[in-house]
Amino acid sequence: MDKIKKTFLNYISQPDFKKRLIVMNIGVFLMGLFLSLLIKVDLGTDPCTFMNWTISEKLGILFGTWQLLLNVFLFIIVILFGRKYIGFGTIANMVFVGYIANFFKWLWEKTLPDYIFTDMPYRAVVFVLALFLFIISVSFYINANMGVAPFDAIPQIVSERVLKKVPFAVIRMCYDFLVILVGIIFGGRPNIGIVLMAFFLGPVISVVGKFLNRHVFHL
Repeated sequence: MDKIKKTFLNYISQPDFKKRLIVMNIGVFLMGLFLSLLIKVDLGTDPCTFMNWTISEKLGILFGTWQLLLNVFLFIIVILFGRKYIGFGTIANMVFVGYIANFFKWLWEKTLPDYIFTDMPYRAVVFVLALFLFIISVSFYINANMGVAPFDAIPQIVSERVLKKVPFAVIRMCYDFLVILVGIIFGGRPNIGIVLMAFFLGPVISVVGKFLNRHVFHL
């Protein structure tokens, strides 16, 4: 309990805490919004969403509900072995992103014509814009430094506690591949979006981080 309290105090005492909290919440909200578009056009998402969406459809439950259930299980592991990764962003991501995506997917189905998500070139345009803006949103969330989602904390814990001599990039790559494999086992079809996410997520996070540190957090 003392360690959790210490972690909490570290977050609220960091420079520009209020700004970071706002940036994190904006990132989480926009992640859910643009994720809903990626799900609708069905040309690929990040590995975690690919697996969770596939499993939720197989089980017949809401994507947000399944994602929350999985994250609660992973959160227990993080509490036991990686408390330093827990923050306000951890809770916001595990609870809200899935349900925000579900809400906006429902909204698009009620307000927008189907051909936008099924016919070319509309489908391609929506995909490219949603993918780019989703990556920007993830960058906001991560660079706010308010903790990471349990899903993302697991490979870091494995790297620090189990496979110490293996480069983290290799561990993360194997982790994502395993997640994609689970999605395929449950009947999912990986598309080009997963590949593009792997190529562009890291560089964009770095660029957005530099922008936020210079113009928002003034570091």
